[in-house]
Amino acid sequence: MDYFAAVRAFVCAAELQSFSKTAHEMQVKTSTVSRYVSELEKDLGIALFNRSTRGLVLTEGGRVFREHALIALQALDDARQVTSSLNLTPQGLLRVTIPSAFGRRHVVPHLAAFMKRYPDISLDIVSADETLNMIEAGIDVAIRIGVLPDSSLMAKRVASHRRIACGSPDYFERNGMPAVPEDLAAHDSLRLSLFPDDKWSFTRVGNTQTSPEAVLVGLKGRFRADDSEAVLELALAGCGVSLLPTWLAGAALREGRLVHVLPEWEARTGRAEPAIWAVYPPKKIVSSKVRAFVDFYAGVIGEPPYWDDGLALKRQA
Repeated sequence: MDYFAAVRAFVCAAELQSFSKTAHEMQVKTSTVSRYVSELEKDLGIALFNRSTRGLVLTEGGRVFREHALIALQALDDARQVTSSLNLTPQGLLRVTIPSAFGRRHVVPHLAAFMKRYPDISLDIVSADETLNMIEAGIDVAIRIGVLPDSSLMAKRVASHRRIACGSPDYFERNGMPAVPEDLAAHDSLRLSLFPDDKWSFTRVGNTQTSPEAVLVGLKGRFRADDSEAVLELALAGCGVSLLPTWLAGAALREGRLVHVLPEWEARTGRAEPAIWAVYPPKKIVSSKVRAFVDFYAGVIGEPPYWDDGLALKRQA
């Protein structure tokens, strides 16, 4: 039994004193209204109406049930109205989790503008490099970078995510400039421990094949870290070649403190194409506060992303 529909049918019938008039009001069959009331009476164990030639008359039990049913229906209507208004005007508490380094550089600097645009949204920012369980942690939206695993979560692509092979001018003066990806096997690599297989994947830019063949390069080196900012610092210090995202290395590349090597090749830590994503729990209707946050940052970042401005980056055809 659809209890909500049955209660509404009962209340309407009590007001109109007729199953047929109630059926017309609710745009259902008269037999449906009668069935609803019968099922309610069976569930409650009491008659709700006395039937007579003049129509329906509430029993004592019917009067008691109607009194409380009206309160419950009003509360449900109020709940629907309040909840719907949340989706019309972005408001309420928004819990967001962001990767630490990316968040410091490209989320936090724009928060003031976001809060100014949406004065009714309160923010709770959680900086975390590990993947949190969004449901258990009460997270509304997460910014995630890379290739998303299969899951029931919903995701929207916010921006492209490119990694480039780079190192300091001093390092390449001492060790030579690699001409092809395979040359990197002889260099000291600065690696992220998030990618433990010690291989970088390169695909030639402009390759028009449907499935371009990737070149996998085995790595050697004395440094590994789970923090991309630590890898950046070691690259700037001339300790080796790193595979850094442009959102992290862009400023150093524009200033000449890092040099982009193998610009004819698209570099990845795996075969799948990564991106920057906004991820949120699956819902039939995405709340306006989540949609406002995602659309705001997609607009601010742009495509290609603003951090690639001024970089001579070749892109896949």
